[in-house]
Amino acid sequence: MNLPPDHPPVPKPRIGVLLMNLGTPDAPDAKSVKRYLGQFLSDKRVIEIPQLLWQPILRGVILNVRPKKSAHAYAQVWREDGSPLQAITTAQSLALKDRFGSGVLVEHAMRYGNPSIPDKLAAMKAAGCERILLAPLYPQYCAATTATANDQAFAVLAKMRWQPALRTMPPYHDDPDYIAALHASIDASLAQLDFEPQRIIASFHGMPKRTLALGDPYHCHCQKTARLLSESMGRPITIAFQSRFGPAKWLEPATDLTLASLPAQGVKSVAVVAPGFSADCLETLEEMAIRGRETFEEAGGERFAYLPCLNDSDLGVALLEKLVARELEGWRRPA
Repeated sequence: MNLPPDHPPVPKPRIGVLLMNLGTPDAPDAKSVKRYLGQFLSDKRVIEIPQLLWQPILRGVILNVRPKKSAHAYAQVWREDGSPLQAITTAQSLALKDRFGSGVLVEHAMRYGNPSIPDKLAAMKAAGCERILLAPLYPQYCAATTATANDQAFAVLAKMRWQPALRTMPPYHDDPDYIAALHASIDASLAQLDFEPQRIIASFHGMPKRTLALGDPYHCHCQKTARLLSESMGRPITIAFQSRFGPAKWLEPATDLTLASLPAQGVKSVAVVAPGFSADCLETLEEMAIRGRETFEEAGGERFAYLPCLNDSDLGVALLEKLVARELEGWRRPA
């Protein structure tokens, strides 16, 4: 079609895939962490108490105390190419770049920090993406993770005059391909150990107990993932929840308390996996691999192993390719 001479450039129509994860500070220093935590802990999906009560606590106490401690934790796992979560999510995006043909643009964004969801969506729309798949990289659905990432994307579209068509990738906690990938990854990691763990612990990120009562399916999704993984592997899996924060009652059993109790029960060797994380991050590499080990050994444990997430491994990328391809059905035209 011939356009008038003064017509603005029209990009070739494309399909966009936006991988979305939680986020990370820009650097492992107190200033960057404070900025990141200020955004993260101000999210009403994350802290579900009235902001008039919460913000004075956040601004007056937490953001003046926690950033230094968290910065130290980030520094212990920071890589040359940035935070583990940022580096791995970038690698996942790059690995998928050419998997769906030239008409599909794959990008990644973070709910908190950079690259931001608004910036990436604007860039994708400018690049001609008339259809965009939002792909939250959370196997188990939770309002504080999946929903808030989608919320931010919806808010961006609410300000657009010409909106792209939108799809959201559903949780995949019980997807057979996900369970199979976890099983294969764990088997490969166990084969590299010089001991056979007496117990495998599946540690999921914790949530306040009240979220379950309010109808959030996260706890049920975690339980089902652990059950299906146990059935697939043919061995028991102990489920636990990490990262408690604040005075509220959280999902139980707690991972740290579980690790501390096992040696007294005669369990002196364990392996910990984190099936709720698509990429290793502060919560897995510092909280589990470092502090979890310390907790277990201080209680009398002798052999401890943290087994990595699927990350950008061949298994992990192949799983993401299957999940995304499934959600793009009907959008991609035959070559």
